Amino acid sequence: MSSTQVKILVPGNLLMVGLLGERDELLRVIERSFPGTSILARGNEISIEGDDAERVGKLFEELVLLLEHGQLLDTGNLGRTIDMMKADERPSEVLTAEVLRSGRGRTVRPKTAGQKRYCDAISANVITFGIGPAGTGKSYLAVALAVQALQEKTVERIILTRPAVEAGERLGFLPGDLMAKVDPYLRPLYDALYDMLGTDAVPRLMDRAAIEVAPLAFMRGRTLNRSFIILDEAQNTSPEQMKMFLTRIGFGSKAVVTGDVTQVDVAGGRSGLLGLEKILAGIDGLSFVHLGPRDVVRHRIVQDIVSAYERAVPDGERDRG
Repeated sequence: MSSTQVKILVPGNLLMVGLLGERDELLRVIERSFPGTSILARGNEISIEGDDAERVGKLFEELVLLLEHGQLLDTGNLGRTIDMMKADERPSEVLTAEVLRSGRGRTVRPKTAGQKRYCDAISANVITFGIGPAGTGKSYLAVALAVQALQEKTVERIILTRPAVEAGERLGFLPGDLMAKVDPYLRPLYDALYDMLGTDAVPRLMDRAAIEVAPLAFMRGRTLNRSFIILDEAQNTSPEQMKMFLTRIGFGSKAVVTGDVTQVDVAGGRSGLLGLEKILAGIDGLSFVHLGPRDVVRHRIVQDIVSAYERAVPDGERDRG
């Protein structure tokens, strides 16, 4: 049986350099990802032959679109692009979507199809649950969308909260006032805010109460209107705390709840996140998005570690989330 042949014409020498990488480094990555496929680049033409020739041809077309949108290719985002192509997804639709363009000129974009699905769900729903392992961008993307909403004045404030559960330590045992006690627990969210807004803007917004940080226990009795609320590390809420938080949502507000059901530290393992999807199924304006190893955007070894742990968890225990 004869193998398929595909030819791709790349518009412009500069695009060709970005497409192949320095000393054809990116070309080698593509060849290793599609064994049995021959790729020959000559001038502005790429000739592909083999059983995967059509898919590789579409991959090059997608990469050209990314370059034309100003994306720079490296081995990291090329690997994620290849993974998307193998899953019959469109990298150009995912990687060119803009979540936030901050005043500092920083642009935040989803880096995987799962992350884009998560961002779309937050935009479309009142309450979105982002459930997945470390490194999938759950908290970072939620903060980016909160900053966007604040800048567009669709909300009046950002509220960051998190259960103060960490290896059995309680807030009362930590030194300092309330902010000093809460600070270590919310440091990842602070880091994201500083990254997007700058170290000067965040304290000013906090002084104006446009950004509020509080432990989850301090949410009781409040009604949160015109706010973008992020509950981080929600796997460490109790069922009672989760119900309390979800019933705080007021008019004009949006909430994002993030968590990793494989890292429950709450006493007795009574997590308010476990089994919640079955309880809330069918409610309009509420969405659950599950992120997995393919959505990890840290070092590839983190993705491998997450996959190894997932293989080690019994199916029944995993399904409880």
